[in-house]
Amino acid sequence: MRSALTARPSTAPADASSNAPGIAGTTASATAPGAEAAAGAPRGLLAVVLTATFMTALDFFVVNVAVPSVQADLGAGPAAVQWVIAGFSLALAAGLVTAGRLGDRYGRRRVFGLGLALFTLASAGCGLAPTAAALVGARVMQGLAAALMGPQVLAILRTAFSGAAQARAFARYGLTMGVGAVFGQLIGGLLIRADLFGLGWRSCFLINLPIGLAALALVRRCLPESRAPQRPGLDPVGVLLVTTALTALVLPLIQGPAQGWPLWTWLCLGGAVALLAGFVVHQHRTRTGATAPDSGSDSGSGSGSGSGSAAPLVDTRLFRTRAFGAGLLAQLAFWLGQASFFLVLALYLQLGRGLDALGAGLVFTAIGLGYLLTSNATHRVAARLGGARTIAAGGLLMAVGLGLLALAVYGAPGGSVWWLTPGLFVDGLGMGLVIAPVTSVVLAGVEPQLVGSAAGVLATVQQVGGALGIALIGLLYYGGGDPAAAFGRSVTALAVLELVLVGLVRLLPQKG
Repeated sequence: MRSALTARPSTAPADASSNAPGIAGTTASATAPGAEAAAGAPRGLLAVVLTATFMTALDFFVVNVAVPSVQADLGAGPAAVQWVIAGFSLALAAGLVTAGRLGDRYGRRRVFGLGLALFTLASAGCGLAPTAAALVGARVMQGLAAALMGPQVLAILRTAFSGAAQARAFARYGLTMGVGAVFGQLIGGLLIRADLFGLGWRSCFLINLPIGLAALALVRRCLPESRAPQRPGLDPVGVLLVTTALTALVLPLIQGPAQGWPLWTWLCLGGAVALLAGFVVHQHRTRTGATAPDSGSDSGSGSGSGSGSAAPLVDTRLFRTRAFGAGLLAQLAFWLGQASFFLVLALYLQLGRGLDALGAGLVFTAIGLGYLLTSNATHRVAARLGGARTIAAGGLLMAVGLGLLALAVYGAPGGSVWWLTPGLFVDGLGMGLVIAPVTSVVLAGVEPQLVGSAAGVLATVQQVGGALGIALIGLLYYGGGDPAAAFGRSVTALAVLELVLVGLVRLLPQKG
């Protein structure tokens, strides 16, 4: 789920927890979204982009199942294990905004294809890694490759479809993210248990090779090229500011809890705030310069040379739209809860109930069943109720499901683990109603020339929300007491967070 989920570094030997946005021919960038959709999206487009989405979501989770085997096989120490997990998340979060601009300028199909090729290559590097250091390097490359793909997927879905077709496309996007996240732990456990060709944990990465190569073979056939109408410049100063700021923000959120929040983590967080403020000021000034009467913004629209460095990396006009600004807040609230919930559930099942990775994965299927049930019907529900009301209904269901989990833990702390399944099932029902609408609402009103930038911002908020949620809920979980008390505390707080999400829905446009 997490195009968006953020991994939590951990040294626990059984830790499986962690971490989860009508083109017609090559001239699509000059046409309106409605005209593009009218021409019909090519057959196979969804299959290709959602395959990449699935691999990204899966690799957020599957690595955690492999941690004990990696430690034994490669002699990886605690720091190396942390970076096997954290390297992916950090590279992904830091690269998303820039990747959105690369797609706008150089073509979304081209950048998506490059990302898919690099992700497949990096997966091979992970599966064949001879040392822990090599595995860490390959995981960082995986994260950068996933960053190249993520915004392109969201931008392609936004520009290739409209109306009911777009709603169905985003519903399938949400379904794919959820399946990769919810069943990732189970898939990893099954692969390791099967020990295909004696590969052990390496099969968790090498499984991406045939899938990635098959998708790559279809990219040119199934994905028509599209880009922003004026092919904006890359804005190197903006790239440097936002990449440094996001690294300074996400790195301490990932490593702070495990290290007891040393001084450097607080210095990084303070520096991130200053860098983000500088980035916002720079983007506003750059946009003002780009729209000045003598800027010549029209003269270079064909090749991108006219706009060049005058184009902001993130156009601040995006935040003038209520759907975009309020939608990002809703995204943040949702992903704050998602990543951290998967974390504390996996910790509780394995460290509190003594289940192995495969056993815990089987319990996760209760969420998956609820998720599959509603995510397949989300576009129909949204067509009847509207996107905002659908998100609210999903948030309420999630709050109820988390409340049932708290009751099961507090009411029968020593009872069967299967008493958790009603709450997990209801929570999955709610998740299925939120993921697709909360993504499509953010992008719905974005102008075509800003889609790539908006998609990069959206995917970044997902990643930062996941990292922040893990840090905050992690403090609650590790705040003392036995695992049952820690889990009960955490899910109670998460239920309140889902009610906050429901409240934020009131800021969203209530129709459509």
